[in-house]
Amino acid sequence: MTVAAILARKGRDVLTVRKETPIADVVRLLGERRIGAVVVSDDFHRIIGIVSERDIVRVLARSGPAGLEGAVEAIMTQKVVTCADQDTLHEVMERMTHGRFRHLPVVEDGRLAGIVSIGDVVKARIEQVEREADEMRAYIAMA
Repeated sequence: MTVAAILARKGRDVLTVRKETPIADVVRLLGERRIGAVVVSDDFHRIIGIVSERDIVRVLARSGPAGLEGAVEAIMTQKVVTCADQDTLHEVMERMTHGRFRHLPVVEDGRLAGIVSIGDVVKARIEQVEREADEMRAYIAMA
């Protein structure tokens, strides 16, 4: 299974913000949308950063509520690891595990084309395993 297959089911919509967006606004968006990360992009849909719940927790631990007054640019991860439509489920799982992150933006021709979360990947893997088990049962039943 590929990233393209996951996005075909889930959709390619990604919540993005600009680097000037107040951190407090990002916190509100994460809560309202019930998501774990937002991509920081420029006007051309190029990724310049990502902000996750973990980034918010770190700023709160370091600065308390006053930390939410700054711009998202101050806390975003700038070296964003990404994937492409043709990447496999296994490749994405490996990247997420190695990097210890839960959101992976999808890039196509240098521009943001979607995002996959660890939840999307786990769901796809479970479906894949269940499908394989059903095929094995059917094969054994025919023998």
